[in-house]
Amino acid sequence: MNYYNKIKDTLIKNEMYKKAKDYSKNKNDLNSYYEVGRLLIEAQGGEDRAKYGNKIIKEYSERLTKELGKGHTITSLKRMRQFYLMIQKGAPLAHLLSWSHYIELLPMKDMNEIKYYINIIEKHSLSRTELRERIKSHEYKRIGYKEELSEPKVNTLIKDPIVIKTKNISEKITEYALHNLILENMESFLKELGIAFAFIGHEVKIKIGRNKHSIDFLLYNVKFNCYVVLELKATPFKAEHIGQIKKYINYVDENIKESFNDKTVGVIICKEVNGYVLKYCTDSTIFATTYKIEN
Repeated sequence: MNYYNKIKDTLIKNEMYKKAKDYSKNKNDLNSYYEVGRLLIEAQGGEDRAKYGNKIIKEYSERLTKELGKGHTITSLKRMRQFYLMIQKGAPLAHLLSWSHYIELLPMKDMNEIKYYINIIEKHSLSRTELRERIKSHEYKRIGYKEELSEPKVNTLIKDPIVIKTKNISEKITEYALHNLILENMESFLKELGIAFAFIGHEVKIKIGRNKHSIDFLLYNVKFNCYVVLELKATPFKAEHIGQIKKYINYVDENIKESFNDKTVGVIICKEVNGYVLKYCTDSTIFATTYKIEN
């Protein structure tokens, strides 16, 4: 088989298709680059020998550039080869993604991580820039994503740590300072917190018996149809934090939550989490995570 001519024909047809049917160019791009990757692997003698076949890629790149023009660099052909191998290993060929999305995913080795990002790109229509920002922030690792979670709850989708942005990093961060940093860029904080959070209020005044209290932040999660009580702690996690937030959760359940809402969830954002205290003091409605201050 003349692999070069096959690759050349595939790329020419792809360019012609994009000009005629621009609305579905993503699908054709991906199918074409997958096919080019497959042909490159075969031309190099199979997957086991592909990494030693860069001489063929260099030759094909020079010939394609000479005959078809720019855009057929050694790097682009190597990416197509890598793309084919990634799909072969189990990554979805998702036509809602663009080739530029896949370029951001190619360096990843963990298939669960690749699947996670493909899933959120499709769900939230992320641009390449938005995807790159999420990858850069190590979202997958911070969210503790597990493929086997068939029915995730709101507290299983919150990142750890929560990155809070500020231009001036103080040596000592108080709860008051944390509160203000979040208020300064609430939209960014809600996106950082997790999926589908909406802001209801801050320093929400409530009365339990004769005592007056203030909930740091009251949020709502649209995806899971529940209120979220969020408390800030500039100290390491302590057992007494559970009693405090549990009171607030019960208050919201009894006085704010509607019958069609799911049970209220509590989130404690603190400086440090003690896993043993958390394990024996909390239930499924309370979750603790840490914060990290960055420029």
